[in-house]
Order: sequence, then C-alpha cells, then structure tokens
Amino acid sequence: MSALGSFIWTIADQLRGPYRPNQYGTVVLPFTILRRLDCVLEPDRAVVRELAAKHENPNRLRVEVKKATGRTFYNTSNYSFANLLADADGLADNLADYIDWFSSDVDVFEYFDFKKEILALEKAGLLREIVKSFGRVDLHPDVVSNSDMGDAFEYIIRKFNEAANETSGDHYTPRDAIRLLVDLLFAEKDVDLTEDGIIRTLYDPTAGTGGMLSLAEEHLLAENPDAKLSLYGQEYNPQSYAICKSDLLAKGHDATNIAFGNTLTDDAFERRQFDYCMSNPPYGVDWKQYAKEVKAERDSAGPYGRFAPGLPATSDGQMLFLLHLAHKMRAPEDGGGRVGIVMNGSPLFNGAAESGPSNIRRWLLEKDLVEAIVALPTNMFFNTGIATYIWILDNTKHPDREGKVQLIDGTSFWTKMRKNLGAKGREISNADRAKVLRLYDDFEDADPELSKVLRNDEFGYWTVTVERPLLDENGNPVVNRKGDPKPDSKKRDTENVPFTYGGSTAGTEAEREVIQAYFDAEVKPHVPDAWIDWAKTKTGYEIPFTRHFYKYVPPRPLAEIDADLEKQVAKILDLLREVEG
Repeated sequence: MSALGSFIWTIADQLRGPYRPNQYGTVVLPFTILRRLDCVLEPDRAVVRELAAKHENPNRLRVEVKKATGRTFYNTSNYSFANLLADADGLADNLADYIDWFSSDVDVFEYFDFKKEILALEKAGLLREIVKSFGRVDLHPDVVSNSDMGDAFEYIIRKFNEAANETSGDHYTPRDAIRLLVDLLFAEKDVDLTEDGIIRTLYDPTAGTGGMLSLAEEHLLAENPDAKLSLYGQEYNPQSYAICKSDLLAKGHDATNIAFGNTLTDDAFERRQFDYCMSNPPYGVDWKQYAKEVKAERDSAGPYGRFAPGLPATSDGQMLFLLHLAHKMRAPEDGGGRVGIVMNGSPLFNGAAESGPSNIRRWLLEKDLVEAIVALPTNMFFNTGIATYIWILDNTKHPDREGKVQLIDGTSFWTKMRKNLGAKGREISNADRAKVLRLYDDFEDADPELSKVLRNDEFGYWTVTVERPLLDENGNPVVNRKGDPKPDSKKRDTENVPFTYGGSTAGTEAEREVIQAYFDAEVKPHVPDAWIDWAKTKTGYEIPFTRHFYKYVPPRPLAEIDADLEKQVAKILDLLREVEG
C-alpha cells in the first residue's frame, strides 16, 4: 500500500457531493501530475523566466533551458502553486494560464481534459480547496522518490478503478512481477551492463503508467550508475499515457520518446529496434475492431513484416504484441536484443496445427528466439487470479542455450500478503525472486523438478489424418474407379505425432519415416484397415508447460475411501433419526 497515494486520495474526499467516487480520478490524477512538475520546476523558475524574456524562439529557449537546468521541459508562466491562491477571483483563469505556458512537450493535461475539469471545480466551489490541499504536498523528487511516486500513481488508479468497477490490470503490472521480469531480461547480459559509458535502449509498447520502464532503469543504474538507458514507450489509454510521460519528464528523460496511440495499428517507432523490450499486454482482449488494419499491414508488408508469421484469433491479441516485440529486437549483427513479456497460458498451446497461434510458435521456435518461459504464481495480479507466464526472447543466445528452451516452474515461489489487493493475494519477495534467477542461471544443472531444458524440436508435432474404409451393407469396402477404398468420413480421426517420436531428432527432415513408425506401432494394431491421408498432414507447435511438470498423485486406497463414506452415511443417519425423533 502507498502511504502517499492513500494521503492524496483523501484529498478527493473534498469532492464528495458534486463528484461521484468513480469520477475522483479525473481530478486527483492531473492535479498530482501538476504538483509533481511544479515541485520539479520551482528551484529554477526565476532563471527560466529570465531566459524566456531573452529568447522568443521556443527551440532556442529549449536549448538554453537545458543548458541552465539540465531539463528538457519548462514553464514560463508567472504562476505556480506558490502564488496561485493570491488572486482568489482569478484562480480558474490563472490555473489555466499556468498550464498553457508549459513547453510543447508537456501535452499531458490535454489527455485529462483538465481545463474543463478546472471550470467544473470552480462552478462547484471546490477549486480553491483542492489547489490549497495539493499545494501543501511536497512532491519534489528529493522528497518523494520516483519509485514512491510510481507506487502512489498506481494506488490512485487502483482506487479510481475500484470505484468505477473497472479492471486495474489494464493500467499496470504489480511491481514484484515487473522486478522479476526485469531481472530475467537483464540476466544473460549483465556482464555488459558494467562497462564504462554504456548506452542502452528499452522499449515498452504497452507502457501503461511507466512502471516497467522505471524499474528497468533502476536495475540498470544499480548495476552501473554511469550507464545511460534511453526509454521508449507507447500507450493508448489517455490517463496512463499522461502519467507515464509526466513521470519521465520529471526524471529528465526525453518525453518525446513516449508516444500516444495504438501500437498494433500505428507503430510510433516503426523503423526503430531496441536493445531491450518488455510488455504486459492485456489478456483475452479482442482486436476485431483493428482486424482490417492489422490484416492489411500483414498483406502489404510481405514475409518480413511484423505479423507475417501468423495471426491469433480475434478474441485475444496477446500474440500480436509478442510478434511485434520479436520484430523490435536489435538485429544480431548490431549486437542483438532481448524481450520480456508477461502473458497468460493460452499463447503456449491454443490453436491447432497450422492455425495462427501454432504458426507463430513455429516461427519463434524455428528462428530459435525463445530462451526461457517462467510460470508465475497464481493470484499475482490485481484484476485476475489466472496462471501467467514470463517469456524471454533472445536473438543472440549464449552458445550453451542455442536450439533450446528453458521452462521454469516458479509457481511455488511466493509470499502471502497481509491484505489482498483486489485478486492479488500473493507477492514475489526478494528471496523468491532470487530462487527463480538461480534456476535460470543454473540452466541444465538446475533442479529438474523445477526446471526443464528442451530442444526446440521437442515442441513440434504433425497432425495426421487417419482414414478407414467405407463399408457396404455386406461389410465390404467401397472402392473408387482405381480400386482404392473410399474413406468413411464418420470414422475419420487425427493423431498428433511428436517430431521426437521414437527418439528421432531429425525434426521435419524425417517427417514421413517418423509418422509411418508411429502409425505402425500406435494405430495399425488397433485398426488394421486404416491408412494415412498424407495430403492432409499438418505441422504444429505447442508448449505444454504443465505437462512437463506434472506429478502423478496415486488415488487413495479403496478401503480408505469406503471407510470415509461409511462415516458420512452414519452421520446422515444420526441426523435423520434426530429429525424423526
């Protein structure tokens, strides 16, 4: 729980009456951002005003402000929280003026329609008290760290969405889950992070409030305080975008690297690739409304486009983001890139052979991009208790990992929270995180109960169509003109034959031999008149994660079950006798 967020939310109690609880966020969020930026700007306000008097050209002024303050943004208004209340009658106009004089990169207040909110507060007689309350809170980064500010924003959003009966998971990912993802993302290349003058780029296409970007930066700076991480992101939710951008502005980042819009239909960084990419896309959200644009891009971009490998069902767009990130990794010849993405279980196995999801998995595995998949504990997220997984992709794998995928069962590494937050009742502690990272580092030497290392071809299979003859009324096969038996569609069946059946390691190169061996051993003995329709054979890939970690639990002895039943029957009879008595 964020103490600061809780305190700020209490300011919203002043809105009670004219505003319903589910409307509080439209006031609290932009005021929190404004006060944060106000505190950042305060020490250099006089210097910036002097520079503004000398330089009318905004581009020149931006350069001069950067030289003097080290910041990329500024405000040249004569107003601030320090003097807004001095003119009681003109408070609404003066506050609007203050917002208008931010530099052009501070567009965040437009996404809250903040000026309209100011007029509504003035009309309700609440504006002065709200400004006064926020003016008492010191949100300068020296007082409130970036991490604490992020926690506060997330607390406010969660409260806002609880009041509106919405899902907070659309906006942000729990910090403990992000920390594990960040640790895994940087794990393989940590040796690089300590180099002098290191510069790296990090990208999040579903940036939310910027929590992933912020924690990744914290990790890198902890490894190397002199490192520079350029942050890039895109976000389609207006409020989340505004928070993310203002947060990075306050930290001194180039906020033009944070774009507003839908990544799937309008990639703001179309020609860019990155050292690191990370995302927690929405689960099970349909993309029907974008399908026409996505399919048009796939058709026009050709075999190297981001959606060329395949399209998932329109009922769930997670794998579109997975493909998008795979195409955003820096090319191997330029040093390569890594991806960390959190998804639910469906991308592991949904879709039959040669369906969109299966073809996406095939492309990823045959390109040897999947390095590791980690199963997280359930009840980890605020809006869902379902199973979730972290996928790590790498296009320049360590030689030991080439051609292999590591599956890690992290479902048992959690600590119970003292109080549930929505559906979240568990968290990953530092100790829990260290156990998962140890399994990752140990790779093929890790505990086999918790980690499996499999070859890429062990996830491949063929779906084979097995036919049986159509019989006439005398039980004889019906034949065609060539004398071949006609198939009976009612008896038609399919079999999934693993690439590795019978110990084969040749993958698709030995397709016919492996399938025939499977058919002869597993099918023919049971249905001697069956045959394979080779023309209908399809290739599929799935990652049956839970099957690899399945532990057989023998059933209880029958005598023990009978004894328990007798006890229950005896109890029921006793109760019936009491009723009759």
